[in-house]
Amino acid sequence: MVTMRALARAGVREHRGGFVGMFVAVLCAAMLVTGLGVLIESGIRGGVAPQRYAGADVVVGAPQRLAVPEDIDQALPERATLPADVVGELAALPGVGRAVADTTVPLSWAGRPVQAHGWSAGAITPYEIRQGRAPASADEVVVDDRQPARIGDRIPLAHGGTGAEYTVVGVASARDGDTPDRAAHVFVTDSRAAELSPRPGRVDAIAIDASDGTSVRVLVDEIHRAAPELEVRTGAARGDVEFLDSGAARGELVMIGTSFAGTAVLIAMFVVATTLSLTIAGRRREFALLRGIGATSRQIHRLVGHEVLLVGTVAAVVGTVPGYLLAGLLRSGFAAVGMLPTDFALAYSPLPAVVAVVLSVLTARVAAAVAARRPARIDPVDALREASATPATFGRGRLITGLVLGALGLGTSMTPVVVHGAAGVAGAASSAVLLMIAVGLLGPRLVAGAVSLVGGPLRRSGRPALVLAAANAGCNARRLASAIIPLALAIGLGCVQVFAQTTVAAEANHQTREGVTADFVVTARGSGLSSDVGAAVAAMPGVSAANPVARSQALIPHGAGEESVIERYALQGVDPGATADTLDLTLVDGSLGGLAVSDTVALSTDAAQTIGARVGDAVDLHLGDGTPVAATVVATYGRGLGFGDVTMANEVVRAHTSSGLDDSILVRTEPGRQGEVGQALTAAGFVAVDHAALAAAGEQERDAQSWISLIALAVILGYLAVAVVNTPVMSTVERGREFTLLRLVGSSRRQVRAMMRAESVIVVAIAAVVGTLVALPPLVGVSIGISGQPIPAISPAVYGGIVGATVVLGALAIAIPTRIAVRRS
Repeated sequence: MVTMRALARAGVREHRGGFVGMFVAVLCAAMLVTGLGVLIESGIRGGVAPQRYAGADVVVGAPQRLAVPEDIDQALPERATLPADVVGELAALPGVGRAVADTTVPLSWAGRPVQAHGWSAGAITPYEIRQGRAPASADEVVVDDRQPARIGDRIPLAHGGTGAEYTVVGVASARDGDTPDRAAHVFVTDSRAAELSPRPGRVDAIAIDASDGTSVRVLVDEIHRAAPELEVRTGAARGDVEFLDSGAARGELVMIGTSFAGTAVLIAMFVVATTLSLTIAGRRREFALLRGIGATSRQIHRLVGHEVLLVGTVAAVVGTVPGYLLAGLLRSGFAAVGMLPTDFALAYSPLPAVVAVVLSVLTARVAAAVAARRPARIDPVDALREASATPATFGRGRLITGLVLGALGLGTSMTPVVVHGAAGVAGAASSAVLLMIAVGLLGPRLVAGAVSLVGGPLRRSGRPALVLAAANAGCNARRLASAIIPLALAIGLGCVQVFAQTTVAAEANHQTREGVTADFVVTARGSGLSSDVGAAVAAMPGVSAANPVARSQALIPHGAGEESVIERYALQGVDPGATADTLDLTLVDGSLGGLAVSDTVALSTDAAQTIGARVGDAVDLHLGDGTPVAATVVATYGRGLGFGDVTMANEVVRAHTSSGLDDSILVRTEPGRQGEVGQALTAAGFVAVDHAALAAAGEQERDAQSWISLIALAVILGYLAVAVVNTPVMSTVERGREFTLLRLVGSSRRQVRAMMRAESVIVVAIAAVVGTLVALPPLVGVSIGISGQPIPAISPAVYGGIVGATVVLGALAIAIPTRIAVRRS
């Protein structure tokens, strides 16, 4: 054992160049896994610190998540509220010193959103009057000390598009610490807050203080015994009740971390295996000599294993440090695109680093065992014969596996042809992984075929550099493949991730443009629109139809047993009587007029096929605040991507949103009166724009998900760039003897560099073609599933950027080592 370790250390010292590449690959793998691990842990323990609720010992709220058996619970998109009677019940519990209810009412102040509360809720923070007094009448308000208002000012506060004047009678600030600044806050009388509340008789949360002599732990246990169905939070977890986006962000982090962790580990295995294969291939003479003097296969495996463990362990440990920095950068990126609150705090612990080290070292060890198979099992005589040339053989098992995976990938990419809905699109997108693995396995064969196509013209060109490049490429397909495949995979992965999202976005926008038949989309500055505003707009002269639209999300479980899943769909609430004049949803079956009956729903064809529902079937779903509904399907329609996959009556959806307001009103005018109606809407203080300005349903969520995917993709492509640079550099450095021989037989430095430039052109050209061919089947399948057309939405500029950046990296990774190598005498 001591001798083997000594040999391993000597091997590492002797082949420092090759092991540097492996060191970098494992280091980056550990960094990537550590960063994703921190995100996953933060999805469990991270969050936003409380602000207004910071003064309470305990905060109680309704469950804000929908439990999913054997899976991650789904965060509710809307505020789940509590009956007001619960306040008195909790106040009567032993150990409760004070129980204060809080309800937030969305208002707008000069076009910017503010949050209004009853003055009694000011005691939670607690707020104190610094100037003036508390509000006593319905038109009086107290502002916090961050607002630009003074005692006696008259300020306009609008609710749901209906404005009113309030007199500032007081200025308040937090008694302890800073005044909450995450949102602008104002306080009205409790009766006025109840009047404006979107859900009378219900409260958002209850803040509880322990009585003297009662510990918080005892108080929490008492509340759990009395009301086990409620969420009880203390410490930093109080922020989850105060801020809905905190709990939602945690769930997103877990999903992002786990989904990208699998891809990251797969790519890490590929990069490390490729790097190790190049390192071992460069030591063919050494292993041939060892086999020739009697080294056994087991000894070769042990030697390679010791070398990899020696280098890989150090690299993995070092890589965990930048991994924590990577997690911080990812948090900043996700916050910048709105997926995370800007004040979301990550949770840091040693656990992600430990997991990263174990996974990275294990990956390196497995890759070493695979890479060492040939030099360990080959006959000593054959080993000496192959020491001077790249092996020409190609394992039958590898060939068959690659062909099978390639066929499976091509077949899976066409899943939307036979399986409609989200399942078909997901199958088409996942085919990219199968095709990438197949390309990795078949790389030498693919490269050999491509080289045979371009090699003939190069050999007939008569230029020495091109002839040499063609000869080298034809004789060393394995070595060339090690440089081409990482480039091709980077192009393929980038194209699939980017253009799948652009295809979905383009079809959603197309459906929205084609489906809105109204003349105007009416909104309010800083807030939504109340039902009274909708009625007033409908009564305006020249308006033939007014359709209030409320948007939310619906959670629909389907499947049974272990296959049970919950799908999240964009939900819209419309007026069934006005929808026919303002929207064209491309009705497939049934009638949207049926939504006038209570507990009914219309589904897009994609949603209906996914959950297995038809017109007349009963569907169990949960509205945005978690309220369960058993609804009868009355219609199916085709433009779900543009308008939402679930449609219900407006009053049903609006009553279960956090604001209780409509998002917009679609207005159809009488012939010839469009200008008149537009002027009237503007004069009334509303924003009236052309119907083309209506955003597609779920666009904000899709945009956020697109940016999230792009950020994570950038990280993974950054890691792939390690392979893109690493493998060509190592492959070029390995050819030092070849360059020396060319120089000795009379080639000039210029001729050698010209030969390598020609090879680099071959490498990047083949990589661009293979990467594009890998990406096309999944993208065609996604496009068929989304729009029914086989042409995905591909931006030539973006495609050129992806290919260009990858090609430049690959060309530089070959040119720079070549220039350094030929400088030697």
